[in-house]
Amino acid sequence: MIFRALWRAVALVWVVGCSCLRLMLFRLSGPMDLESRALWMQSICKRVLSAMGIPVRVTGRPPDRGLLVSNHLSYLDILAYGAVLPCFFVSKAEIARWPFFGALARAGGTIFLNRARRASTEQVAATISQRLPLRVPILFFPEGTSSDGAHVMAFHPRFFEPAVVASAPVTAAAVRYIPQGGSQERELCWYGDAAFLPHLWRTLCSPKFNIEVSFGQPKIYPNRRIASSTAHAEIAAMRKAAAHLPQ
Repeated sequence: MIFRALWRAVALVWVVGCSCLRLMLFRLSGPMDLESRALWMQSICKRVLSAMGIPVRVTGRPPDRGLLVSNHLSYLDILAYGAVLPCFFVSKAEIARWPFFGALARAGGTIFLNRARRASTEQVAATISQRLPLRVPILFFPEGTSSDGAHVMAFHPRFFEPAVVASAPVTAAAVRYIPQGGSQERELCWYGDAAFLPHLWRTLCSPKFNIEVSFGQPKIYPNRRIASSTAHAEIAAMRKAAAHLPQ
């Protein structure tokens, strides 16, 4: 187990280090447009998951624009979605200050939300509106935090509003972890007051596991509350249906 964790950790540090070097080279060559930044972020997520030995299985068709909403289990969700499709993430502002990962998130076009400031919510909504016409979906987690996967928590409907106003499609997606060796999904989830680095070490020590991402059909909604409640029900149903499939 320790050997597995050390191998994954070395590979992860190597990938992140090379990614930061590539980031510096990109900056020297001039600014990238937003779509190029999302594609660059996708390549990084693929490399990180490969280094950690975590395969991703996809069901349904990933969207190519609009709003993408999902349940949230841990930072692994960002890597999984980022590897499956180019997208812009809406993330808490604290991540922007993380070593290495914060720089990568900023370079990838992540939209940061300071939950302590109401003005930040308005700025994020405005940024989502500006990016909706691009051929890159915007992903946010309407639960507002990660959970242990026992159930899909209540959604905050605020960031559905830009899609409703623009008549842009909203696609529901569900993520789940499929551990092996008798482990439970919640052991891989990062939630509550758990510290990041100890959880990352436990993840690196974990036996092999898969991540499954399921996509629903894009829909256009008349208002944000219907969008929020319908997406919530759809994601909960996808999680429930996937849990009963043979692995």
